[in-house]
Amino acid sequence: MREEILSKGVRALPLFALLVSTLLQKHPLFFVILLVEVVQAYIDRIQEVNPFLNAVVKDRFAAALQEAAQVDKLIEEETGGEEVLEDRLPLLGVPLSVKESFSLQGMPHTAGLVSRRRIIASVDAPLVVLLKRAGAIPLGVTNTSELCMWFESHNHLYGITKNPYDLERIPGGSSGGEGSILGGAGAVIGVGSDIGGSIRIPCFFNGIFGHKTTPGVVSCENQYPPISGRQHEFLSSGPMCRYAEDLLPMLQIMAGPNVHKLSLNTEVDLKKLRFFSIPHDGGSMYSNPVSKELLDIQKKVVEHLEADLGVKVQQLHLPELCYSTEIWDTFMVLPDKDGKPPVAFTELMGEPGRPKWPFWELLKWMMGKSDHTMAAISKKNNCLTFVSASVFRCMSKKLQEELDKLLAHDGVLLYPSHPRVAPKHHNPLFRPFDFAYTGIMNILGLPVTQCPLGLGEEGLPLGVQVVSGKLQDHLTLAVACYLEKTFGGWRDPGAK
Repeated sequence: MREEILSKGVRALPLFALLVSTLLQKHPLFFVILLVEVVQAYIDRIQEVNPFLNAVVKDRFAAALQEAAQVDKLIEEETGGEEVLEDRLPLLGVPLSVKESFSLQGMPHTAGLVSRRRIIASVDAPLVVLLKRAGAIPLGVTNTSELCMWFESHNHLYGITKNPYDLERIPGGSSGGEGSILGGAGAVIGVGSDIGGSIRIPCFFNGIFGHKTTPGVVSCENQYPPISGRQHEFLSSGPMCRYAEDLLPMLQIMAGPNVHKLSLNTEVDLKKLRFFSIPHDGGSMYSNPVSKELLDIQKKVVEHLEADLGVKVQQLHLPELCYSTEIWDTFMVLPDKDGKPPVAFTELMGEPGRPKWPFWELLKWMMGKSDHTMAAISKKNNCLTFVSASVFRCMSKKLQEELDKLLAHDGVLLYPSHPRVAPKHHNPLFRPFDFAYTGIMNILGLPVTQCPLGLGEEGLPLGVQVVSGKLQDHLTLAVACYLEKTFGGWRDPGAK
């Protein structure tokens, strides 16, 4: 098994290929196999693959088995039939993984910061409460980048997480532990947060589905690090999973009291949507050009939509996208309505003590003495002048107006997820701004579903972002289900 994992990736067993709906409603195993056996199977799976992936950093297996046993007892005692349980507990017994930056009671809550290694969550984050209340069973918490502000999941508390398709490749970040364990079939569903691509990049690199919700719909409370300045306008929490069909029921639960803001029960006729495609950002000086295989797969999506649905996909060029890095960088440091700027990254690094001095940390890092990664040490506060910041704010406003008008209530946009497939470990240090393809959508506040599109020439996942207008999340979810049927969705990393 070790040789198979190292040479071909992490192979999934048939049981791990079940959707939530199949597991709970359609599959006869639900009434033959005890849910405690299902949970135990996922525990066994994690114990099999996690020594290679380092995705789950703290488990709660004993508690999960106890909760699964309670579910089995509940099913046995239920006299109203499966429909009653399905309505009351739509995720009954479903194994769940949770990003470590969310508070999960009794679990570490560090965001990979060594100085927080003794911090244990005393409460559940609101979205975790909702998922548990719906019957989901958390198996443990997963790795992140240090302080969740980098797209490789590496820190000096838990180490480095690996990609199930190739252990020499990164799983993305900051929700990279989630992407890795879900892609490796170690959980059915998971949750991530996204302020620059932290759901979508891991989903892309690990060949799974993920959804960055319209901001303000799903609670972002009880996360670390806390948001400040205007960052609440750009941060979203959302579902991650292997199957597109599972996104919508998860979002219905995670949205909680805000679910009425979305039209998740509205049936979508794809033939009546207006489709647009932007193949690249126009040539940013900071991000790398989109690779040929990603350009080709997006073109193939366009061709299939036109041939199968009879729609016309309009190709666009929006010149402001060329400045996505600068726009994201500008908005991340804007003060709040009271004029208070965001908490400096050096302060977060020093928590709970004094702010860190990056130059001193760099010297310590060179001698192997720093508690921080090079990515965190290298991160500095925005240094744009007032004039240049004003320019990029104007660009963002123009881009916002263009896309709001363009997408409205029935438009869908295809946009690259990243310029390349999953790179090798530490490579992002030399190409740090490639996240701009996802980051710009945070600034624009648009909902985005990340969709896998098969494997490329190196056996690594391909994919595309599907974007819609604000609060039109149901459109991108519908397109995701269509693309899954067309391009095959998640692929078993170890399949021949």
